[in-house]
Amino acid sequence: MELWTLTHSNPQHALDAAKRAEASGWHGLLVVDSQNLAGDSYVALTLAATGTARIGLGTGVTNSVTRHPAVTASAAMAVQTVSGGRMVLGIGRGDSALAHLGRSPARFAGFVSYVEVLQKYLRGEAVAFDEFPVPDTMAAPVADLELADHPTESRIRWVKGDLPKVPVEVAATGPKVIAMAGRLADRVMFTLGAVPERIQWGMKVARESRRAAGLDPEAQRYGAYVNLVCHEDMAVARALVRGGLTTFARFSVMHGNVSGPASVSDREVFQQLHDGYDMKAHTRADSNQAMLLTDEFIDRFAIAGPPEHVIERLQALQSLGLDKIVISGPTAGVDRSEARTAMTLADEVVLPQFV
Repeated sequence: MELWTLTHSNPQHALDAAKRAEASGWHGLLVVDSQNLAGDSYVALTLAATGTARIGLGTGVTNSVTRHPAVTASAAMAVQTVSGGRMVLGIGRGDSALAHLGRSPARFAGFVSYVEVLQKYLRGEAVAFDEFPVPDTMAAPVADLELADHPTESRIRWVKGDLPKVPVEVAATGPKVIAMAGRLADRVMFTLGAVPERIQWGMKVARESRRAAGLDPEAQRYGAYVNLVCHEDMAVARALVRGGLTTFARFSVMHGNVSGPASVSDREVFQQLHDGYDMKAHTRADSNQAMLLTDEFIDRFAIAGPPEHVIERLQALQSLGLDKIVISGPTAGVDRSEARTAMTLADEVVLPQFV
């Protein structure tokens, strides 16, 4: 099982983080894509690629609204070229990137269409203009110019060489997106927490979707985003992980209904998080929403505690058939000294168990 780390996309930070991650033995590094809160993710990944030789690189995650799929595909292919084939394209329906444009996550039907078209671009295939049209209110058809000739289809034409296709990993929480990802993604990346029965539920949904589509239900690959902090003091570990957990837990109740199996007490926390989430304090451990998480909820949905506990929980997820875990560690609003201690423990004690 590969362990990847997640960080923000300010370019110099991403370069430094990628160098540290590669030196420590991490399999890969993902950067967020939230244009109002951090630098451009593809600039960050390109810079990270130039300063590393082995580590995987990717978005964690981009969305289907802020860029046309041709733009996303071309950017991902550029990083693939610069990195020598180390790029992974993580995509979801969007959260903070859209909130800071006054929008909620992408509508499901449009998201499906985007992923379908994105995969065609990444495979080097032609895309008809009407498969993902630019609205006429933004730009009239090129045919209206009455040129002597013009493109009649869309295709990424600049890529040369034999690098592998950029894999697409769909971040998925609800049953509709999980089912779609099972059919269309190269890997389904669950955002369901570190709860085995929830992961098993997600895998069942994805496999049933593949079977119904005539695809091999056992051929799909699965991973998960997990909030994880390794610290000898359980109380400190919980304090360090709670900010990031608010963001990921909220995905399970984004529109008010809880996705996946959950106990009565968990549902109560989910509902309080839905009603009390402040996007202006997104991911912060010192936010009001972070205080809504109970210790029991944190212990169940995150992995927080001493190294032996963290390793055991990760191995339990591995035994389910996950081959990739993306770890979100301490976030803003925490004691930075304690955060460094936790990150060092993860690097030196936890990571070696999986490399």
